[in-house]
Amino acid sequence: MGWLTKILKGSSHKFSDGQYKRRYREDRNLDSPRYSADGSDFDKEEIECAIALSLSEQDHVIPQDDKGKKVIEYKSETEEDDDEDEDEDEESMRAQVEAAEEEERRVAQAQIEEEEKRRAEETQLEEIEKQLAKARLEEEEMRRSKAQLEEDEQLAKAIQESMNVGSPPRYDPGSLFQPYPFLIPSNHRICAGCQAEIGHGRFLSCMGGVWHPECFCCHACEKPIIDYEFSMSGNRPFHKLCYKEQHHPKCDVCHNFIPTNLAGLIEYRAHPFWMQKYCPSHERDGTPRCCSCERMEPKDTKYLILDDGRKLCLECLDSAIMDTHECQPLYLEIREFYEGLHMRVEQQIPMLLVERSALNEAMEGEKHGHHHLPETRGLCLSEEQTVTTVLRRPRIGAGYKLIDMVTEPCRLIRRCEVTAILILYGLPRLLTGSILAHEMMHAWLRLNGYPNLRPEVEEGICQVLAHMWLDSETYAGTTLVDIASSSSSSSSAVISASSKKGERSEFEKKLGEFFKHQIESDSSSAYGDGFRQGNQAVLKHGLRRTLDHIRLTGTFP
Repeated sequence: MGWLTKILKGSSHKFSDGQYKRRYREDRNLDSPRYSADGSDFDKEEIECAIALSLSEQDHVIPQDDKGKKVIEYKSETEEDDDEDEDEDEESMRAQVEAAEEEERRVAQAQIEEEEKRRAEETQLEEIEKQLAKARLEEEEMRRSKAQLEEDEQLAKAIQESMNVGSPPRYDPGSLFQPYPFLIPSNHRICAGCQAEIGHGRFLSCMGGVWHPECFCCHACEKPIIDYEFSMSGNRPFHKLCYKEQHHPKCDVCHNFIPTNLAGLIEYRAHPFWMQKYCPSHERDGTPRCCSCERMEPKDTKYLILDDGRKLCLECLDSAIMDTHECQPLYLEIREFYEGLHMRVEQQIPMLLVERSALNEAMEGEKHGHHHLPETRGLCLSEEQTVTTVLRRPRIGAGYKLIDMVTEPCRLIRRCEVTAILILYGLPRLLTGSILAHEMMHAWLRLNGYPNLRPEVEEGICQVLAHMWLDSETYAGTTLVDIASSSSSSSSAVISASSKKGERSEFEKKLGEFFKHQIESDSSSAYGDGFRQGNQAVLKHGLRRTLDHIRLTGTFP
């Protein structure tokens, strides 16, 4: 133990308290050296520290001097400071690791809390859905209970009404009808439908009688009426839907029931001549109309599309005139019509069928004429122009469109007061003829030296001739007998000319009536008022005397 005592003594004299603490700081179970009260003895803990020190020093190589004695080396203050810095770095690293671990624990705890919160919300949503489903189920049960209760009440009411007996009616001996029996036993109820005894089964009491449930049937579908409500028309029962099908107006365009307005009333539009009923919305939604008869295009029908955007219904297409060559026979018929009225046109006036663009261009270059319509469909030219005419009838292609139209320019030379008559192509024969008769009257007035007339007089008398020609076509001269009889003996010639026409179809006759209706109901001052004044003058004074008065005064008689 001498070496231990020597080492301990050396340690006590040569190690400072700070050095001693530094060398054993890593060992957390050891404390700094403590001495006894008298300073001579070590307590138990000091001995353990000494033993640990001796074991630690044995691990190091202890240098020896020349004589073989061991030499104990002591570190310098710089080396001790380096060790102290290393310890502080280790402590800093431990603190960083502990802080990182603490941050990881905090993030993990936050994730756990967020997951728990999400699960709580899902549980809450599931609970809300269960409550809503339960509420809907309860509402459905309540509705069914209410419906069953109403059915029971209706049945009880019907039974009560059938069993209620009022005071007996007074019998009038002079009455034609026998008195209704005061009391009908339950086994003598007679069904108003099958006239058989009802007995003790279920029955209905309505419309002043009693019925087997299967005998109270709809007048339209002849099926039993089992609804609580029904409609009546002419003392006949109907299902509400059957009544609507038969009596509620349907739109002729979309084929749906015409809706009610904000006031709950059925509001619809109707063509003044064709009486085509349609929803008011179709006047604003771009539903196309036929350019001839003005009927709206139904959803299950296709209209023919002309190259200028106009649409033509299939009925009007049947008699439509599509090119200049096709219109020549009709032009000759109009000339014969004027000859029958002793109003022969001596000059050979060219007549051309043209497109809408060519007609509008010719109208811009014309100095004379009155045009109030939104679309010009005929023109009597007095100036020299080059006009593009339709040379060959187009054919119908895909999508009901006209294709392969052939046109050619035609130079019109002025040889008299009238250069040519232009008519819009693609119109039915009767409409084309009425326009041609109108423009022919313009030509007749100019060729026969009538002065410049006011629009009401010139357009009015031209409309009168167009109306007369339509009469000759639709009634084979019946109306013209009355009109033309005042102008010498021209009626026989008109009748003979009209008798050459073949039998018209019912639609074409109706179409002629429509074109006359358009002339009669025109609201413009020149065409409408002028026609009514001129027609009244012709009916009263005859066509010849009316024309003579216009030549002298420029007005209608």
